[in-house]
Amino acid sequence: MNQEKIGKLIAKLRKEKGLTQQQLGDMVDVGYRAVSKWETGLTMPDISIINELCEILGITSDELLKGEQNKKQESTKSSKKINK
Repeated sequence: MNQEKIGKLIAKLRKEKGLTQQQLGDMVDVGYRAVSKWETGLTMPDISIINELCEILGITSDELLKGEQNKKQESTKSSKKINK
């Protein structure tokens, strides 16, 4: 489990959803500083909010803990962007 990789994924997906750190934090009942620490790899989200966080970001807990999305899911999103 690579905290930096996980943090980069959280930041990437948060930005794709158009959310600020504050907004994401409010959604899972933590402060924006906690989100910032996740995204920089200093800390990890608490286990009690993993499912909710994954639902918001549109990924599975397995993807979050690996720090990467499944290739099939990424290519589907890319093709949707191209088709629009």
